[in-house]
Amino acid sequence: MSEDNVNRCDWALGVNQRYLDYHDLEWGMPQRDDQVQFEFLVLESAQAGLSWAIVLNKRDGYRQAFRNFDVETVARFNSRSVERLVNDASIVRNRQKIEAAINNARRFIEVQEEFGSFSDYIWGFVDGEPIVNRWRTMEEVPATSAQSDKLARDLVQRGFRFVGSTIIYAHMQATGLVNDHTVDCFRHLQCQESE
Repeated sequence: MSEDNVNRCDWALGVNQRYLDYHDLEWGMPQRDDQVQFEFLVLESAQAGLSWAIVLNKRDGYRQAFRNFDVETVARFNSRSVERLVNDASIVRNRQKIEAAINNARRFIEVQEEFGSFSDYIWGFVDGEPIVNRWRTMEEVPATSAQSDKLARDLVQRGFRFVGSTIIYAHMQATGLVNDHTVDCFRHLQCQESE
């Protein structure tokens, strides 16, 4: 129970207001917009080896540096763009992750061309509907699933980078392909009813 007497997932408590707002307004909401999907793909990949709080605190910097996650623009980034981003303290300045984000923008467009949208592609891995789990505690929540394993393998085969099963499961949670709010969390039912 939080200070405002609202039941939330334990992970959302005690970090900062941005973290709490992310939990209360975004995490687990089904997203079918390609721009939102691309944003979370970049952010989740940037998180590898870091805490989500670090990436979330740099989200505004990412939005500016990655041109509001316009995939067509990011796909045109070149070596000068990489150098600019490596020197941008408002994002995670890891060259491999930056290069992966640009590469993934190009692969993302290929998926859009093949499937009509990235959203149609990714939602196909859960048969078009969110997987609604019924966890009682965050300790029960897995780091991966059969679906994230399959999706990660497919993304790697398509040339995406920094898309292991753990990163992809986090992406699925963030974009609502999986509802992993605990059953006592007020967002569990809200996310479920949003579809």
